[in-house]
Amino acid sequence: MTTDRLLERVADADVPAERAPARLKSRIYSALVNRLAETSPLLSLPATKAAGSRLCVFEEVVCAAPVGDDVQSKNPCRVCHARVLGERLEWAPIYWPGCPYSEFHNG
Repeated sequence: MTTDRLLERVADADVPAERAPARLKSRIYSALVNRLAETSPLLSLPATKAAGSRLCVFEEVVCAAPVGDDVQSKNPCRVCHARVLGERLEWAPIYWPGCPYSEFHNG
């Protein structure tokens, strides 16, 4: 049996899908972003926005502020309390549009 056929059979199986806990999604997201930042610089916030990605309200403020490119290339999620709440609470009260942690918990 080929790999494609095996994957099709698994996908067709009538197995109830379980959702991963929001805390786990938040921790994985943080780890992936940290790993990406270690290997190469992240896109700046203006470049991220120009590429069509949504920014959270705090990223929008940093993007609009008259600060240098160095600040706009940093990851504001590292200092945002949404990350801390998202990684530690299962139903974190995070409601900001564009925040990945909010989407994990409210999506």
